[in-house]
Order: sequence, then C-alpha cells, then structure tokens
Amino acid sequence: MLAPALAGLLTTASLIVAIGAQNAYVLRQGLLRSHVGVVVLICAASDAVLIAAGVAGVGAFVDRTGWALTLVRWLGVLFLLWYAAASLRRAARPESLAPAGVDAEREGGGVATLTETRRGVVSRTLLLTWLNPHVYLDTLLLIGSVAAAHDGGESVGRWWFGAGAALASVLWFCGLGFGARLLAPLLARPRAWQVVELCIAATMVLVAVKLATG
Repeated sequence: MLAPALAGLLTTASLIVAIGAQNAYVLRQGLLRSHVGVVVLICAASDAVLIAAGVAGVGAFVDRTGWALTLVRWLGVLFLLWYAAASLRRAARPESLAPAGVDAEREGGGVATLTETRRGVVSRTLLLTWLNPHVYLDTLLLIGSVAAAHDGGESVGRWWFGAGAALASVLWFCGLGFGARLLAPLLARPRAWQVVELCIAATMVLVAVKLATG
C-alpha cells in the first residue's frame, strides 16, 4: 500500500505549497514564535478531518450543495479583507512593531509586541482554515475523487492515499511553522515587520479577490 500513500503525499504536497492566506498566517506565527504548535495542530488536524471526509465520499454531497460553498466563499472574502485591513494598520505604525520576546523595558516604553493571545490565534487560525472554500475543493472534492481512483477493487487503497495526503499536510505545516524561526534574525527590526505585514495584507487581498471573482 506504499504506492497509494506516496501518491496521496505527492498530490497534497502539490496543492498545499501554493501561497495562500492560511500559509501566510502560519508563516507569520512561526516568525513570531507565537503559539506555533497550536497553529500547526489546528491546520494539520483540520486537513486530516477534511481529507478523511473526502475519502469517505462526503465530497460528492458537498458538490451537490453549491449554496454551502457560496456561503463559505463570501464569508471568507469578508474575513480576508478584514484581516488585510488589520495588517495594513499594523504596517502603518512600524514604530509599534517588535518581534516576540522583547524585553520588559521596551514593552514598558510603548513598543508593543506582535504576539497575540492564544484565544485570538486559535480563532484566527480556525477562520482562515474553515472559511476558505479552496480547502473544501482541494480536500473534499479533488483529493476525495483522486483517492477513489486508488481503490484497486477494495476501499483500503483510498484510505492509504488519504493517510499519505494527511502526512503531507503535517510535514508542510510543521516545516512552515517551526522552520520559520530560522528567518527571525532577519526580522529583528520593526521596519522588517512592516514589510511582512504589507506582504500578508497583499496576500489576503489577492486571495479575497480570487474568491470573489472565482
């Protein structure tokens, strides 16, 4: 069953590497070293649930209820635009940006840390994951349909495909979230974080436009 598992891993890897709102947020939290484990866990676990649902055949039902994807799409557009606006507000005040781990003196001097509360991070991660219609198209429909082709006369083949797909998600988010800290020395100044926030805002707007027009 190695062949279908490897096929699932490679298929999901080709889909998940694309730059998007979720990946931008995971990268940001990784650079900040802020609740990275929680963010990675939510993203990987959400993908695993959706992949399992797709392999089980839920994608066929979703495909017949187009209104559900339409609703999620427009909710996603609104949230992405709101998040982009928040990033632009932070970028407009670079003197208030500092990486996680600033000392107490600087915090007392009015330099705010970019670190967010755990509750805020959890809610944003969930919204960026579950209000993204692309995640349903990729996991429920695309991966689900490709998995069905690996049955080989028995359903175990598609579940091995799903296992490989889920593993690709885990590897990607762990690498993106925990590997991002290697770039931290390059982002030690507020001006660098201004660029990061502008890039994130641009990514959110581009994804929102793509959702609205797609």
